[in-house]
Amino acid sequence: MATTLNVRNPRAHALAQELAARRRTGITEAVIQALEHELERERAPIPLAQRLTAIVDRSLAKAGPNLRPVTEADRDALWTR
Repeated sequence: MATTLNVRNPRAHALAQELAARRRTGITEAVIQALEHELERERAPIPLAQRLTAIVDRSLAKAGPNLRPVTEADRDALWTR
């Protein structure tokens, strides 16, 4: 027996359409993926420190092997654009 999920909310529909378009999939599949992802996050919450460590690790991997400290001139250049 199939059960129907009918969401009559323009914002929910727009978000589902955008996600489907970005993933090049149908709206139903996009909604299923999004719900599965959120349930996975709810079932196994990762502590903030662990999430931040993962972000740092990914950032360092993208930075490459030639790391150098940020100088005061580098910081100033960010504000003078």
